[in-house]
Amino acid sequence: MSEKDVDKIEPVDFDLNEGLLFPNKSVVVNTNQPPVWIWIGLALLIVVALVVVFVLPAVVTEYELPLERRIDPTSAQTTVAPVNPVITVSPFEEAQRSLERKEAQDVLAVLLEKQGELDTLEVERWGQAEYEAALEEASFGDEYYRTQDFVLATESYTRGRDGLIELLNSVPTVMAQTMVDAQKALDEADSLTAQGKYSLALLFDSENEQAQIGLGRARVLDQVTALFNDAEVLYEDGEMQAARNIYQQILSLDSYHEKANERANEVAAQITENEFAAIMSQGYAFLESGNPGRAITTFQQAANLGVRREQALAAIIQTETEVANAQINDIRLLISAAESQEKWQTAVDEYDKVLAIDSNLLFAIDGRDYADKRAQLDRLLVDANGNPERFAEDEVFQQTLNVYYTGRAVEGPGPRLVEQLDELQILLENSQVPLDIQLVSDNLTDVTLLRIGNIGSFEQHSVSLKPGRYVAVGRRAGYREVREEFTVGFGLTPVSVVVQCEERIVISNRR
Repeated sequence: MSEKDVDKIEPVDFDLNEGLLFPNKSVVVNTNQPPVWIWIGLALLIVVALVVVFVLPAVVTEYELPLERRIDPTSAQTTVAPVNPVITVSPFEEAQRSLERKEAQDVLAVLLEKQGELDTLEVERWGQAEYEAALEEASFGDEYYRTQDFVLATESYTRGRDGLIELLNSVPTVMAQTMVDAQKALDEADSLTAQGKYSLALLFDSENEQAQIGLGRARVLDQVTALFNDAEVLYEDGEMQAARNIYQQILSLDSYHEKANERANEVAAQITENEFAAIMSQGYAFLESGNPGRAITTFQQAANLGVRREQALAAIIQTETEVANAQINDIRLLISAAESQEKWQTAVDEYDKVLAIDSNLLFAIDGRDYADKRAQLDRLLVDANGNPERFAEDEVFQQTLNVYYTGRAVEGPGPRLVEQLDELQILLENSQVPLDIQLVSDNLTDVTLLRIGNIGSFEQHSVSLKPGRYVAVGRRAGYREVREEFTVGFGLTPVSVVVQCEERIVISNRR
């Protein structure tokens, strides 16, 4: 072998004691060993790792597999070759064998890498048989390697490598089945199995949220199961509040517990239902005791609970109807009193209160219309009787006469209306009888009687006027205009009316 070929040889991990990569053809892993053996195994692995790191490189530097001492090129050059050496292996064959050795080592390196990955995934927990079969196949390669049959060694290593790769490729399938088994164990309240399965799943995928949740649930499963059984007993006994507290405690430990969540909702609904029934009973008690306001408030409280809301609202409507009917009855008494006393505006106001309660009540609609008309008639009569002097105006007289006839047409008039109409009749009759009025002036003032006409200048002038209010206007050149207002009739007729301009207008000089 040439120096160049020697340098191409790469070191390979192997067991220093046996000289074999896989000294044991079968590995039995007892997953049920006590924890102390696990610690012992970890210690052994650490020792092996130290050997691999610090001892193996020096050995591999000096030896080729299987533990053959390397030839020092320097010493080989200084060795005196025989005169007629016998060459048993040609340089080509030696180079070919080196290539075969390297190929075997390359396959072996991949095999060891895959073995490390599987060890990290604790393959003995889920694929021990296949794992041991692959290692056993690879162990045959050690035997071939010792005899320097590198081709067969490569084939054995390849089969072992492929077996390990196949195991690694099966991880997603194993992961899925592991999650199924974990959920089954969780459903069957087998906390130990569930914890083991979920922890294995997290070895495959440490970020798997479902596995993380499942492991957390499995750890409190025994406690949750005991609490659930206690809560169920209370539920069956009708102790709803106590059962609800325990169900909530369960959900604080395991928020994904479907049965506890379902039961908690059922208990909460039953508690609310019981509370609703109690509040409704209290509301009806208030109604029967003549306290509808408290009854409505109580029914509204029941409606706010969110259960049987229609029933609570129906009770509110029923109570409001009864209250409204009582209010309407009270108001009708006030209306009757106002109408009998001919206080029509008061009746209108009370009808408005009824319509505010129920705008569709026909008696209130019709009653208000009649009361409003009577109230208007009353106001017109009061105004006419209070201002009879205006009757002197023909238009006012005619309007007032229409009001009078309207009042006389009312069926069943009350004493107030009859009295108003009798008074107005007298005023209307008297308003058409002229009275003589004596006007006095200075024969220098021009006098005009508004609504009657210009009278001119005079010292005394008699004029017949209907009862009413009049205005006499006097004008004279150079004098300030005068206006004299007077009333004829109604006991206000003056003896005489003086109309004359006496105040001279002084004109100041202007520059």
